[in-house]
Amino acid sequence: MRLDRVITSGIFSLDGGDYEVDNNVWIIGDDNEAIVIDAAHDHRPILEGLDGRKLAGIICTHGHNDHINAAAALSDETGAPIYLHPDDAMLWEVVYGDRRVDNTLADGDLITVGGSEINILHTPGHSPGGCCLHVPSEGVLFSGDTLFNGGPGATGRSFSSYDLILDTIEKKLFSLPGHTTVHTGHGDSTSIGAESPSLAEWRSKQ
Repeated sequence: MRLDRVITSGIFSLDGGDYEVDNNVWIIGDDNEAIVIDAAHDHRPILEGLDGRKLAGIICTHGHNDHINAAAALSDETGAPIYLHPDDAMLWEVVYGDRRVDNTLADGDLITVGGSEINILHTPGHSPGGCCLHVPSEGVLFSGDTLFNGGPGATGRSFSSYDLILDTIEKKLFSLPGHTTVHTGHGDSTSIGAESPSLAEWRSKQ
């Protein structure tokens, strides 16, 4: 599997607040086709990262604006369909109004690109429709904003739940092999084995 990362910068807006953020945009596939995970802020560097490959899909791990605000422009340029879990439709509509996604994500879905099979894990907590992408053959997880290097994704804002994100991480993510590399939506990558020992500490903060 070919893996590329593009870092884009922009504004995350929610609950009346605006925050400057850097986002990891992950491009996975092979030398002929790829999918983009979280088209953030500016579609132009993402197109450069594709390097002429066919774009088979744009996968949104969740509907916060900083993870979807380049999705439509990227789709318009390439013709690639946009995927999002339906539980985040209300977040999508804040950015795009009447425009709809092309396909919905569901727990257990399988997506194949460049010969690699990707498992969709529904991982609510940061948002109701949050999803992670697991590539078992490569020992890789793309966690969006569900799990970061050093802790769970942010909660305390609209549509989020700290209790739920911890339950989700324990049941859906920490059941994966410890050597699984976790590529996050922001910041540095980590691993399941590096993060799982901290679960009890995170729960003590409930």
